[in-house]
Amino acid sequence: MYLQLISNIIETNMKLKQIILSFFAAIGLPAQAQLPYQDATLSAHQRAVDLCSRLTMEEKASLMMNSSPAIPRLGIPKFDWWSEALHGIARNGKATVFPQAMSMAASWDDALLYRVFDAVKDEAVAKSNLAEKENNIARYRCRSVWTPNINIFRDPRWGRGQETYGEDPYLTSRMGLAVVNGLQGQGFQFEPKTYTDRASGKDYYPLLACAKHFAVHSGPEWNRHSFNVEDLPARDLWETYMPAFKALVQEGNVREVMCAYQRLDGEPCCGNNRLLQQILRNEWGYNGLGVSDWGAISDFWEKGHHEVDADQQSSSAHAVRTGTDVECGSDYKSLPEAVNAGQVSMEKVDTSVVRLLEARFTLGEFDGPDLVSWKRIGPEVIGSSAHRQLALDMARETMTLLQNRKNILPLRRDLKIVVMGPNAVDSVALLANYNGFPFSTVTLLQGIQSKAKNVTYIPGVGYTRNVDSELFHNEFNKPKNKTDFSPATPEQMAAKAKDADVVIFCGGISPKLEGEEMKVDAPGFKGGDRTTIELPQSQRDVVKALHKMGKRVVFVNLSGGAMALAPETHNAEAILQAWYGGESAGQAVADVLFGDYNPGGKLPVTFYASDKDLPDFEDYHMTGRTYRYFKGKPLFPFGYGLSYTTFKYDTPTYQNGELKVRVSNNGKYDGDEVVQVYIKDPRDVKGPLKTLRAFRRIHLKSGESQEVSFPMTQKDFALWDYTTNTMRYQPGKYQVWVGDESLSNVTPE
Repeated sequence: MYLQLISNIIETNMKLKQIILSFFAAIGLPAQAQLPYQDATLSAHQRAVDLCSRLTMEEKASLMMNSSPAIPRLGIPKFDWWSEALHGIARNGKATVFPQAMSMAASWDDALLYRVFDAVKDEAVAKSNLAEKENNIARYRCRSVWTPNINIFRDPRWGRGQETYGEDPYLTSRMGLAVVNGLQGQGFQFEPKTYTDRASGKDYYPLLACAKHFAVHSGPEWNRHSFNVEDLPARDLWETYMPAFKALVQEGNVREVMCAYQRLDGEPCCGNNRLLQQILRNEWGYNGLGVSDWGAISDFWEKGHHEVDADQQSSSAHAVRTGTDVECGSDYKSLPEAVNAGQVSMEKVDTSVVRLLEARFTLGEFDGPDLVSWKRIGPEVIGSSAHRQLALDMARETMTLLQNRKNILPLRRDLKIVVMGPNAVDSVALLANYNGFPFSTVTLLQGIQSKAKNVTYIPGVGYTRNVDSELFHNEFNKPKNKTDFSPATPEQMAAKAKDADVVIFCGGISPKLEGEEMKVDAPGFKGGDRTTIELPQSQRDVVKALHKMGKRVVFVNLSGGAMALAPETHNAEAILQAWYGGESAGQAVADVLFGDYNPGGKLPVTFYASDKDLPDFEDYHMTGRTYRYFKGKPLFPFGYGLSYTTFKYDTPTYQNGELKVRVSNNGKYDGDEVVQVYIKDPRDVKGPLKTLRAFRRIHLKSGESQEVSFPMTQKDFALWDYTTNTMRYQPGKYQVWVGDESLSNVTPE
């Protein structure tokens, strides 16, 4: 009894001591018996090593899954690694909803993109602070954000291509760096933050950004859990699929890299030693976290998937051995058994645990708001007027004018206008996938109605079906009964607009039809991907009927990527590519249509004329793909976009490593221009037709000129060298083009 009493007293005192120590650590004050991991003056790595040494194997395994429980005895709070922020905070209540990533790529404005993600960073931190205050840490409420998606949009049929920054490695790299620097609280000009310790004066990261999906990942969605990319040429790997990841690791200091679902040369990407160890860590010097996609480790052993391992235990060991530190899933619960069985060493486990703990220390999770400035950001930033204005600014910059016959645009406000099409009133379509929930949304119809008085709305046609009242339905949104439909011929639908001076047809497709691994019952779509890039026939027929009636048609297209709009170039006077423009898309579209904003967006992808221009979707070779290798005639080329004004380029000059060109606005409107620089090595007969190496978006008033300069070093002329199988500069003469799209042919003196 006496001994038991003593034991209870000791245990109680120890618990009290731990509470006191945790309190002092939380507020950043010294304590006499402070443990090393509680000392905020030590480096994050030192603290992580110490804390790791105090964990049991079961505790280590629990921390290595995305939903990590609290460990009270050591003062470790609950944590989750899974938040999304592709174009604003996703799936966590109300927030500012910016245009989708592909939309923002059309801006070609990495400076504005940086400002967008600086705002997203503040909203994400504010959400996380609220979650901590409410003791409600969970998925989508944490400070590890799985953004950006920097996969190459190699094929327009890929439903998740909308999450990327287009088909070009350089554009993707630049835009991806802007995102990472904004999210991680770094400077715009790619100044990486390297955490050392509090005593050095370095601040904590507000968020951990994540480059995904590493590597060679861009559809199809329906077979991604079993798909194997085989016999990929080394040139395609290093010149197309890898540059953006390398840039974000070495220039952006991105703190997380997410491995992809599929296999590369037979090895799952999340268990691929060549990708995760040899390239990522050994060659590139990456020291951050490797995280898996959702359920990717289960793919190693589940029937019908990769089936490279026997069970959870062996799959978990496989993934940890090759460098996947955090699993999105729950297979890692079997790691203690894997260690006991000798399938993975404790040293490998500890390496992963130290990495993830170091990441948590760099967030300031274990330190108080007196040390961690990000903890003082309040909810007032969420959906603030400044952020909503930023969403509108970006939406305007994304608008890409593809056709404007007889200068029908801008429209007069006194015209009798009929608005038709499935996207006119569908606010959900504007929000894209991985979206947040806006405080308010301006639909296309609302935006148009705000500009003109005589506006009539006629639904006219659904997304994929010849019906008058239905927007779109699938197994998740079935009509109540057959009377919900009013089938009519295209001519009957068109006849409803017989009195209109102009018809604004708001068509295209929707995130309800394309996205990540979806169950969609509609012609032209499979598993989230598209089986055709043609406009759905039901919409095409109505636009054709309107044209046949003699109606002037302005076609506003919403889509996450390229559409084959060849018939629409004949049946519509104007075509505006509006993408998925976020909460302010309707206002941005209307501002362009009525001349309150001069469009300056440029295509980040090639718009092909038809499906016939596309190679096999499952073939990852770049031959015949994108502007770099496509030898046919595009409907609209990469980098293309019209303006209401005209820009003139003087002959560029190249001296002392600097390319210079004077650009003049010779038109009547103020406007933006994107100056683009492309190169080619004429000796490289197997290489790209040309490849982007520099760009800059500039604003010029009517009659104004500006000299734009680009430093062009040897690095900018590095292309594939077959003799060394590396990307490197080779002395010689290069072709250089400067202009407003990829088919420009202005060459420097």
